[in-house]
Amino acid sequence: MLTVNKLFPAGRGLAPVLLKRAAHVALDWDVRQKSRFEATDSTRRTLGVFLPRGTVVRGGDVLVAEDGSLLRVEAAPQPVMVIRHCPHHGSPFDLMRAAYHLGNRHVQIELRPDHLKIEPDHVLAEMLGRMHLIVTNEDAPFEPESGAYAGGHGHGHDHGHHDHDHGHGHGHGRGHPHAHERAHGHDHKAHAGTATAAATPHVHGPGCGHDHAHGHGHVHGPGCGHDHSHDHGHGHGTGHDHGHP
Repeated sequence: MLTVNKLFPAGRGLAPVLLKRAAHVALDWDVRQKSRFEATDSTRRTLGVFLPRGTVVRGGDVLVAEDGSLLRVEAAPQPVMVIRHCPHHGSPFDLMRAAYHLGNRHVQIELRPDHLKIEPDHVLAEMLGRMHLIVTNEDAPFEPESGAYAGGHGHGHDHGHHDHDHGHGHGHGRGHPHAHERAHGHDHKAHAGTATAAATPHVHGPGCGHDHAHGHGHVHGPGCGHDHSHDHGHGHGTGHDHGHP
């Protein structure tokens, strides 16, 4: 038995000329979603595949054997239910509805622009028929979606959205002081008392001389010297006492 313990997703990084000469191994979905299995390649060699736990093998991936030989993975045809919308009484939107209801049942689905594929299930077939969808049993390769949070490489897209700096100029990560706080040379926590006071209604006596352009909810005494020609953001019929007779 030849041991295999390395995988190149979609053969990335390997020379095409090497892949062209490589043997291949056809595996159905039931096998490819396992990280440890046995198989036979196109040269009739017996393979013992031992990949990191949680690895999912996709059609187009390349396995590397212990002797350095390469093995192209093919998604083997298997029984599937192919779901299409009715061209006479339905629309492509019906496939979206079907995917929604199947997803609610945690069904593995292969999504295509004009059809869906799932593994055979007569109960689901009846449900889809009631939705006026056309369901046929076929033998075809099955490549279901890996899911947004899965560790697989369903479509090989790596957007790199892993807690990185998006370059917005904030210069701060999770749990770290803000860059502008450090630049000003002071701690914003020192203003906690000021912030609390600003949020607390207060009473002013005559001649307080404060500038109340911030629109605080406070009571004014006579002769406070404030200019009330501007808008405080509230009506004067809300119970504020401005000391007018």
